[in-house]
Amino acid sequence: MIEEAVNKLNEEYRAGTYDRYAMIMRDSVREALEEFCRQDEEFAQAVVQGGTFADCMKAVARNCGKGISDLEAYRRAVQFYFPGADIRFRMEIDLCANVREPDQESGRKAVLLNLADFL
Repeated sequence: MIEEAVNKLNEEYRAGTYDRYAMIMRDSVREALEEFCRQDEEFAQAVVQGGTFADCMKAVARNCGKGISDLEAYRRAVQFYFPGADIRFRMEIDLCANVREPDQESGRKAVLLNLADFL
């Protein structure tokens, strides 16, 4: 079901016609919807059975004025396919991000081997 939903989004993304507001947001909204489909099979099923991506983008762009946040665009897109659903978003500040070692970013623990131990 997940791959079917992702394929549907991609096919309709390419085939749809969009106004200028939807054109600006359509790439990031499609990527977010694909990720949401991968997170929840019930949502993926709603995408497969729901309206077109072009209609989704019309709903997202409706009454956006001079602009809306990415979070609000994703929320509107999710609610187009699954009314009553919502999304959660979490941001954190990391003041030491540029001094962090690569293994710390991925959460994996580094393994250090002393080749002298094998002699």
